[in-house]
Amino acid sequence: MFAEKKSQNHAFGVAPAGDTRKELASLNDSEVVQTFLDGEERAFGELVRRYDQRLLNFVYRTVGDRERAQDLVQETFVRVYRHLHRFDQSKKFSTWIYTIAGNLAKNELRNRSRNPLVLFQAIKKNWDADHRPLEWEDEAYKPDDLFRKRHLKEKVDEAVRQLPEHHRIVFVLRELEGRTYEEIAEITETNLGTVKSRLNRARNNFAKIIAPMVD
Repeated sequence: MFAEKKSQNHAFGVAPAGDTRKELASLNDSEVVQTFLDGEERAFGELVRRYDQRLLNFVYRTVGDRERAQDLVQETFVRVYRHLHRFDQSKKFSTWIYTIAGNLAKNELRNRSRNPLVLFQAIKKNWDADHRPLEWEDEAYKPDDLFRKRHLKEKVDEAVRQLPEHHRIVFVLRELEGRTYEEIAEITETNLGTVKSRLNRARNNFAKIIAPMVD
């Protein structure tokens, strides 16, 4: 993503290279954060490498505009760079950075002044509470299968964009990003019961929206 926009690594002058990158890649998030705080600027480039594409997928599915999503992810990293010294290292870095990106995405949606989206009412049966995030590419699939999977992915993204904001974010985090309920509660700054309630409604709405698209 940052190849399309101005490279965040380049902008901060922290692109890890050679042995340094290998050393950083072997560390967990907490260790990379501490390395950066200890003065190794290149450690920030490792954080960008790990989260750039993941955040872009999350924000794009939330706001529905890839170029704007790129801007918001760039802003996310700017804020992380400026405020990393305030990060509570007893918490998960991934939750913190997703919270920043999620708040920017929510603000984007609220600022668009669009008409409220229609809420669909239907029930989607047999959701597996422990199922893994949807994966779309598999080299074992034949070309025709890959085409169908890509087509389905486009329809899923289209249906997700029709969900109301507060449903969309929890749906993307759970069903497409594989986040736990506890993580989603932290990221969205809501209690666990609210997360589960919103997710249930989001699943029902999504099922109603997606059904005519894939018939």
